[in-house]
Amino acid sequence: MNTDELNVSIAVAASPAQAFRIFTEEIDLWWRRGPVYRTGKQNSLRLEPMVGGRFLDVAGQSGRVREIGRVQVWAPGERLLLEWRGSNFTKDEITYIEVTFAQESTGTRVAVRHFGWDALPADHPVRHDQQGAAFVRFQSRWWADLLTALQTYTST
Repeated sequence: MNTDELNVSIAVAASPAQAFRIFTEEIDLWWRRGPVYRTGKQNSLRLEPMVGGRFLDVAGQSGRVREIGRVQVWAPGERLLLEWRGSNFTKDEITYIEVTFAQESTGTRVAVRHFGWDALPADHPVRHDQQGAAFVRFQSRWWADLLTALQTYTST
């Protein structure tokens, strides 16, 4: 049983196809900046639009490229599944981000499910000394903040 799975969703004023496009193509514009969200203030995020495509963090000054993960499912307007590795993960430490896009009467429900945390050691630095429900709440707030930025970006 995966106890360290989190689920967060938000409604955005866009069609599922538009929400998917903004989430993927404009990820660098809506994904918040700063040390809580990115490894460098000037870094940019890029997502290669295909199964097997890379999720990249590109350093602004040096141009150094760090692969954050890989696209596992690319279904425009419906579903995106990404491998995700934090900057302090080893090569074998992977979590997964599943994003779904569901039509609603006033737009789209964008839902994020981030799972696979149970595979990381209890004392892993990404946990910030938090376990179980406390860790899930911590990560859920992080994703809720990002999805709020996506919601704001789609309404402009």
